[in-house]
Amino acid sequence: MKKKPFVTKEQLEEIVKKYPTPFHLYDEKGIRENAKAVKEAFSWNPGFREYFAVKATPNPYILDILKEYDCGCDCASLTELMLADSQGFDGKHIMFSSNDTPAEEFKFANELGAIINLDDFTHIDFLEKTIGKIPETISCRYNPGGVFKMSNGIMDNPGDAKYGFTHEQIIEGFKILKEKGAKHFGVHAFLASNTVTNEYYPKLARQLFELVVELRDKTGCDIQFINLSGGVGVPYTPDQTPNDIRVIGQGVKEAFEEILVPAGLGNISIYTEMGRFMLAPYGCLVTKAIHEKHTYKEYIGVDACAVNLMRPAIYGAYHHITVMGKEDEPCDHKYDVTGSLCENCDKFAIDRMLPKIDMGDLLVIHDAGAHGFSMGYNYNGKLRSAEVLLKEDGSTQLIRRAETPDDYFRTFDCFDILKDMKHPERK
Repeated sequence: MKKKPFVTKEQLEEIVKKYPTPFHLYDEKGIRENAKAVKEAFSWNPGFREYFAVKATPNPYILDILKEYDCGCDCASLTELMLADSQGFDGKHIMFSSNDTPAEEFKFANELGAIINLDDFTHIDFLEKTIGKIPETISCRYNPGGVFKMSNGIMDNPGDAKYGFTHEQIIEGFKILKEKGAKHFGVHAFLASNTVTNEYYPKLARQLFELVVELRDKTGCDIQFINLSGGVGVPYTPDQTPNDIRVIGQGVKEAFEEILVPAGLGNISIYTEMGRFMLAPYGCLVTKAIHEKHTYKEYIGVDACAVNLMRPAIYGAYHHITVMGKEDEPCDHKYDVTGSLCENCDKFAIDRMLPKIDMGDLLVIHDAGAHGFSMGYNYNGKLRSAEVLLKEDGSTQLIRRAETPDDYFRTFDCFDILKDMKHPERK
């Protein structure tokens, strides 16, 4: 089975004349259509908002597109908060969901008026000491422990996760937060990652809705929102059936009307914090075949490496590969597709059946729009690549330039030791 790229070979051949490979390419049309579909799927809930997980694709141009659909930002660090603030997101549109949080990050989130989502019971006192008070609106992350199961088996093991309050802690935490001045509350949970099933959000919602009724009854707190977080995945392999966000939204609605409405909690807002679902299919890594190697296996070396997309290297994750212009040719060659890092795990594919690859062929590595560029690093002195937006009219816009050696050495600029260093960009 195959995946169809959102860009044609002819388009790519023109794009690479302007932006040398490798680079990440994003599909504006797909991003917009998906954001619209998410908003419509939850339109039954007047307070609904998607807080895009900035960690997935931290680019101001992407945030600006999503902002047009009333998306907010889910931030987990100081720089993500700064990025959201720089693009004009107000406090109500910023959710700060962090863990093991430094004091200065709580301070900045509070200055922005962001909704702070506490990860741990001990953070109640830590937050109060850090900012001098408990905000009027506060959220807590819940971890039910145990194993999270659905009809298709075990999905994840929350009991082994470092995140969230236990059941007893969140009840006690709400009581303490209320005593300390909190007036409006939210509940947040993330129980499974990259689920490719329409069951996940509705089942999570039922669990949280029942918890919220219990919290209201035992603490008397005014609970205003329930954050389903992320976990809605994408079909990385071509044989998987994509999630249907409209079916998911309807499933959450049914649980809402069955549990919350009869309990007198029908005014609660539903929030989501999706990153992968919002962006992954609408970005790809474009790279070029530059070497071939014939030893104990057949290797194709490309000019991208795990620096550009590390998921296959660290997770063994599958990312589909299209050899542009050879979509209809038989996949009768078995290759390891590799990068140039001094690490044997630096492979985009292992024993992958592909058409015959010739040097200079352009390869599209699919579903790299989330947790792709953002997980990049500089091992071996490799430089991060550019990000390019394929606009709806077919034109392109550079939305992040590629790093240069000057960028790599920038943190030495307070010393004289490298002042006479020579490299290709210095004349």
